[in-house]
Amino acid sequence: MSHFRLRGVRAGYSATMEILLAGAGVLALCAAVLPNLLHERALSMPLILLVGGLIFGLLPFGYPYGEGVLDPRSHVGAVEVITELGVLVSLVGAGLKSDRLIGWRSWSSTWRLLAITLPLSIGAVALLGWWALALSPAAALLLGAVLAPTDPVLASDVQVPAPHTEDGRGSDNEIRFTLTSEAGLNDGLAMPFVLLAVVLAGTVSTSPVPWLLTEVIVPLAIAVVVGLVCGRLLSWLMFRVRHERLRLGEYSDGLVVLAIAFLPFALCEWLGGIGFVAVFATAATIRASERSHDYHGVLHEFGDQLERLFVALALLGLGFILGDGLLADLQVAEVLVAVAAVVVVRPLFGGLALFRGGITRPAATAIAFFGIRGIGSLYYLSYALGHGDFPMADSLWRVTALTIAVSVLVHGLLSGPVMRKLENRGMQNFETG
Repeated sequence: MSHFRLRGVRAGYSATMEILLAGAGVLALCAAVLPNLLHERALSMPLILLVGGLIFGLLPFGYPYGEGVLDPRSHVGAVEVITELGVLVSLVGAGLKSDRLIGWRSWSSTWRLLAITLPLSIGAVALLGWWALALSPAAALLLGAVLAPTDPVLASDVQVPAPHTEDGRGSDNEIRFTLTSEAGLNDGLAMPFVLLAVVLAGTVSTSPVPWLLTEVIVPLAIAVVVGLVCGRLLSWLMFRVRHERLRLGEYSDGLVVLAIAFLPFALCEWLGGIGFVAVFATAATIRASERSHDYHGVLHEFGDQLERLFVALALLGLGFILGDGLLADLQVAEVLVAVAAVVVVRPLFGGLALFRGGITRPAATAIAFFGIRGIGSLYYLSYALGHGDFPMADSLWRVTALTIAVSVLVHGLLSGPVMRKLENRGMQNFETG
């Protein structure tokens, strides 16, 4: 190979790296600046990132869609890895914010949403996919499982804030606590339905009883046990180990967030459990074991920075692929299914679950409505498409991406103003009767 040819190859590689590094720099700046810039404004950070990515995707780059480096259909494995990391970090944040003792009554709204809203939403979206989009039963079930979980990151305006925040937005705030704890758990509880869809896509027959036992009850029990054990062990290392040099809480090092995310997940998955549930349970156990230590603030700050980075990456990327041609073959039925999933299915079954649930109607309405979709949906879709053969996969990508975009738009515009109005009127905590 000639010297000039080598220089050309190197120049092309250098140009690609420069573009990637420049993009990474923009992501970091957006993640750092936007939350403070948009604080208590009508526009949310996810919405700004989505619109920015959309505009960038509409710019002519001179290559057809499908050959672009950000086409998710060509890089399912990369999408799975990136979104999985984002979900893991967000679950740690949700668990560390859960400052309410676990109990049937204290977590009543959360249990109702998980037991009623989640399965009914999966069934309703699956039925819409089968009827309106002519999806196969396996693909329809996958669509329902993908769009049912809510996101613990994107709806920051309706989540519990940092630990030790004394402004009425903590664990006593029924709306914020319920949405945070629900999002921390339903990401994991959707996995059995995704796995069932993968099995059905392979034309392997299965019956409900063994599936319920082997893919739901046993994995969930393993996840809870792993979460409790890892949470107690890590909390001991953070706060109670006698040797000061081993006591993690003395270092003010936020990197422990990654240990909370990765260790229980890996152990639980190795044992056959639901890793996402184990991560949330670990973080919640750590929070419950010691509530007053300043180290919780350190962990939250580091985790929040990681969350914002993943949000910037996911939303800019989503906006880009939307503008770059993912929706080129979009059908009216797909638009209707995406809109219905956000503004009909979730509010309807969320309201049903919270009916006569012991909280006021304004609080129940807000909880039912603010079920934002996000990174978890992208993870489950990429995971399933990487492990199973689903017909009409392009349609699944379009509906999922559009549903997230509609959710970011609707909830991004309404969550801040609505929450401020409810909290100013003191309607977020009231219990009926």
